[in-house]
Amino acid sequence: MPVNLTAPLAASLLDIEGLRIGVTEAGIRKTNRKDLTVVLMDEGASVAGVFTQNRFCAAPVQVCREHLALSDTNSAGGIRAMVINTGNANAGTGEDGLKRARSTCRTLAEKLGLAPQQILPFSTGVIMESLPHDRIAAGLDAAIGDAKTSHWLRAAEAIMTTDTVPKAFSKQIQISGKTISITGISKGAGMIRPNMATMLGFMATDACVAPEAIQQLATELANGSFNCVTVDGDTSTNDSFVVIATNKAGNTPISTWASADGAVLKAAMMEVARLLAQAIVRDGEGATKFISIQVDGGKTSEECRKVAYAIAHSPLVKTAFFASDPNLGRILAAVGYAGIDDLDQTKIDLFLDDVNVATQGGRNPNYQESDGQLVMKQSEIMVRVVLGRGQVSETVWTCDLSYDYVKINADYRS
Repeated sequence: MPVNLTAPLAASLLDIEGLRIGVTEAGIRKTNRKDLTVVLMDEGASVAGVFTQNRFCAAPVQVCREHLALSDTNSAGGIRAMVINTGNANAGTGEDGLKRARSTCRTLAEKLGLAPQQILPFSTGVIMESLPHDRIAAGLDAAIGDAKTSHWLRAAEAIMTTDTVPKAFSKQIQISGKTISITGISKGAGMIRPNMATMLGFMATDACVAPEAIQQLATELANGSFNCVTVDGDTSTNDSFVVIATNKAGNTPISTWASADGAVLKAAMMEVARLLAQAIVRDGEGATKFISIQVDGGKTSEECRKVAYAIAHSPLVKTAFFASDPNLGRILAAVGYAGIDDLDQTKIDLFLDDVNVATQGGRNPNYQESDGQLVMKQSEIMVRVVLGRGQVSETVWTCDLSYDYVKINADYRS
C-alpha cells in the first residue's frame, strides 16, 4: 500500500483549455489494461521537456529530443501531440527501436494532419523488447476518438506500470485578474533515481508562456521536484518530464520568471510538481515509509545532495527504516562515504524529527534509543543532518526497502 497516498478523484482534476486526452487498450500489456494514451494540443502551445541522463537512453527519448530541437528552430511547426504507451520501454532496441518510435510518430501525424516532427513519443515498461508498433497503430483511432479535456485521470491510470495508484494533482491561481489552471500526472514506483528517474511526468497549464521561457521552467521544475526523489538509486532509460503551456488563459505572456506573474506561476507549478514527485516515492515498490532527508549547513548544493543521496541509497539505512530499528550509526557511515574529502566529523549533528541523535560527530549523551524507535515507527520520518560547513540546505525524498521490493522486481516480467 502506498504511504499516505490515495487515488485522486476525476472531478478534482482541472481541465486545461487547448488540450485533450484520449486513452484506449491497445493490447501492448500482457493484461487487459489501458496502455495507450494520446495528448492533443491546439496550435500555439509552448512545450519543453527534461529527460533521463542515462547514456543508454530509450529510442523515444532520443526522438523527443530531436523533435523538440526542431520545434525550437520553428523548422517543423510547434509540438501538437504526444503518444504514450505502457508495457514496453522501447529501450535497448538499437536502430530498430528508433525506426519503430519514428513510425509511431508518422502514423499518428498522418491521422492528425501533422508533420511527424510535431509528435512526441513516450514509452515505459520492459527493456530490450521490440515495440509492437502494429498494435499501437491499430489503437490510435480509438485513443483519438476518446479524446476529451476531462480525461486526466484516465491518462494517469493508463501510464501506470508497477504503480498501485494513479498520480495526479491540480491547482488554480489568479494572475493579473486571470484564472490559471494547472494539472499534472506522473507514474513511477521502481527504477527511480533522479537525473531523471523510470518515471514519466506531464504537466500542463493554460497560462500564456512565451516559447523562449518554457524550457527554463521545465528545467527548474524538474530540479526542484523529480530530481529530488529516489526509490532505489537506479536511473532509468526512459525518464521524461514535459511541461506544456497552452496559452489560452488570456494573461500577458510570461517571458521571464523574475517577473511578479512569472514567480507566482512557477511557485504554483512547483507545488504540483513536488506533489507528483513525492507521490512516486510514496508509491515506491514495497514502500511502507516516506522519508525526507534534509542536509543543512553545507557549502554547496552539490555536497548537500551527495550526503542526502548517500543516505537515501544505502540498503542498510533503508532496511533499518523498514524494520523500525534505530541503528543510526548507518546514517553517519553514509555521511562519511558521501564523497566530501574535507568533512569534519566533529561538526556533524544528526536528528530524527526533533530527536537529537548525534552531536559533534558522536552520540548525544541525552539520546535514548526508545525515543529514536518511536520516530522510526512512524509512516513519515524526517532525517536531518547538519554538516556545520556553511549555509546551504537541500532535501531529498525517499522510502524504505522492504521484502516486497525484492518480490515485485523478481516477478516483474512474469
